[in-house]
Amino acid sequence: MSSSPAVSVMIPVLNEADHLVAAVRSVLQQEYRGEIEVILAVGPSRDGTEAIAKRIAHEDARVVLVENPSGRTANALNLAIKKSRHEYIVRLDGHSEIDRNYISNAIETLLATGAVNVGGVMAAEGITRFQRAVARAMRSVLGVGSSRFHTGGEAGESDTVYLGVFKKSALEAIDGFDERFTRAQDWELNYRLRSNGGKVWFDPRLHVTYRPRKNLRLLAKQYFEYGRWRRAVSRQHLGTVNLRYLAAPIAVSINFLSIILALTSHPLFIAPLLGYLAIILVGSLVIGKDLVERLLLPFVIATMHMSWGVGFLTSPKRLIAK
Repeated sequence: MSSSPAVSVMIPVLNEADHLVAAVRSVLQQEYRGEIEVILAVGPSRDGTEAIAKRIAHEDARVVLVENPSGRTANALNLAIKKSRHEYIVRLDGHSEIDRNYISNAIETLLATGAVNVGGVMAAEGITRFQRAVARAMRSVLGVGSSRFHTGGEAGESDTVYLGVFKKSALEAIDGFDERFTRAQDWELNYRLRSNGGKVWFDPRLHVTYRPRKNLRLLAKQYFEYGRWRRAVSRQHLGTVNLRYLAAPIAVSINFLSIILALTSHPLFIAPLLGYLAIILVGSLVIGKDLVERLLLPFVIATMHMSWGVGFLTSPKRLIAK
């Protein structure tokens, strides 16, 4: 088999007018010898994304469009898989960018390891001061735990990876993405890939640039959804939750009880909450790179933790249909 087989790059697109051109450009400028096709699964957008996608496809024959009426990510990915012509599929997002060797490195690892999915680091990079603070939190153990796709680490098998480069036959064998999941599609998919005998592999050479949310409200909404949908995965597939995923719900529970008991029983019960805040404050001073980051990080990290935890704890059982 050629070391540079043809690949299909699938990108679900919804309201990505600010980032889509850069995302597609990063694919078309790959230093890769094999054939590349780009499939944009475009949902009904409010910001002119559809017009931008049509213009990109008109200017470059390697880019094809597929309509995604629902606008949902899992549906878009399944439509793109069906449309794809090649056995190797690269999954990206409309606001992500990859370096010039991403595809060649990923295919090399995929072929060398026999994995069915290879992914790397979710390399959060901000543009505004707030986004840079969020990016710092998202790439720290204090902010997101020890997940290798956030903080890096050694190459090897993994429960899940960020985005990924897949064997199409492996995706088809498990009927693709579960369209009931609005979020957490990757976690859920990678669980089924592994359960079907496939290997999911983390490669730290693979960096995907990720742009964080623009303000605290959007960040809170994002992490609340992460938490509630991660709980949905744990209900669907028993045994998939580990201590890292339980850290935020435990912190929310302890802090809530700390406040209630301090108000109703004795002021000393506020100690756990004060301890948590002290850890956040000291940690922010350590990981922050300038004064603005150190001032923003306590609010950013606490928002990420508490939103995830509340989302996880309040996730309704009816979130996904049986």
